[in-house]
Amino acid sequence: MSDWKTRPRVVIVGGGFGGLYCARALAREPVRITLVDRKNHHTFQPLLYQVATAALSPGDIASPIRSILRRFVNVEVLLGEVVGFELDQRRVLLRDGGRLEYDYLVVAAGAQHSYFGHGEWESLAPGLKTIEDALEIRRRVLLAYEMAERQAALGKDPGPLNFVIVGGGPTGVELAGAIAEIATRTLAKDFRLIQTKRSRVLLLEAGPRVLPTYPEDLSRKAEKQLRELGVEVRTRALVTGVNQDQIRVGDEVIPATVTVWAAGVAASGLGRLLSDHTDAAGRIPVGSDCSLPRHPEVFVIGDLALFKDEHGKPLPGVAQVAIQQGRAVAKNIGREFKGQPRQPFRYKDLGSLATIGRAAAVADIFGIHLSGLIAWVVWLFIHILWLIGFRNRLLVMVNWTWAYFASQHGPRLITEREW
Repeated sequence: MSDWKTRPRVVIVGGGFGGLYCARALAREPVRITLVDRKNHHTFQPLLYQVATAALSPGDIASPIRSILRRFVNVEVLLGEVVGFELDQRRVLLRDGGRLEYDYLVVAAGAQHSYFGHGEWESLAPGLKTIEDALEIRRRVLLAYEMAERQAALGKDPGPLNFVIVGGGPTGVELAGAIAEIATRTLAKDFRLIQTKRSRVLLLEAGPRVLPTYPEDLSRKAEKQLRELGVEVRTRALVTGVNQDQIRVGDEVIPATVTVWAAGVAASGLGRLLSDHTDAAGRIPVGSDCSLPRHPEVFVIGDLALFKDEHGKPLPGVAQVAIQQGRAVAKNIGREFKGQPRQPFRYKDLGSLATIGRAAAVADIFGIHLSGLIAWVVWLFIHILWLIGFRNRLLVMVNWTWAYFASQHGPRLITEREW
């Protein structure tokens, strides 16, 4: 390309849904695109809980970013960590000292766990945002059963196995249902000395109902399906302490063999490097076109952006918001090349889905409320459709089919040397 060096340069920070879809849409324009991420792969986060519960392998839900974007000749991918910005000079700073200059900047850095001021709980109650998180949760869950079996073999009382999930949002609901299924179906015939069906799975939600962002009728149906799987659902249960083998809800102490945190998220720490004006979750207020105030060449999308709809309500931190914002930003950059004005972003709510277990789910699709088997089928179809890469779709479909008819999950491997 003879005009390569003269083309405007767009730097995209983050290879999640927002950054990836922005890069793909923008690749049609006469620009140079540099996508930088700390990891070399894109993770399909809605299915992380299935890696955490050994239903899928990491490679089933992750793809190398380079492979995803390799057919776009004007896109380059850099492995690196962004540690700062020089907005007036239009530069992105990397941890290794490198600097990336840009004409347009798109920051789609995503979110991280929030322990509401109790960072010391993180090592005791891991959250679920990355492949590494999922593998750690899987290790803890499987190891709990192995240790209980060993205690029984040595003639000792292994005690009760209590799995506590803190947070009744989609992640918490899906994890609770999956762990309950592991105990009652998947592992029931694998152990000789312990009864995995006697495992106790508790889902704790500080608010009045699980799935608080869903319609009330779907929340009730989700709770009913969880209870049918054997999950103990407790609402208005605010966690006040987390220890090695127990948690506290008010003054009550609850034994916990494994605790998983699904109670809250906060925007990436990059938000505070971009702006002094962030909300309690670290999100940055953006304009109607997702641009940064006083810096129209900088766009913030996805979990990092505080974007309010026409009713003044912030958009949720879900994949569809990031995808639609990524595409809208790409379109507006292209419009500027044509001398056309930018268009305000309009979010189209395509609905909400949450799976509870085998043939159990809830769905709100264009105002139509579904539950049970039909919602589960819709959930399967939507997630396979949005998985990136034919190989991933095929592997997930095969694994799900096997799991459904054989009541078996994928390889339940513990790979850590230390117990």
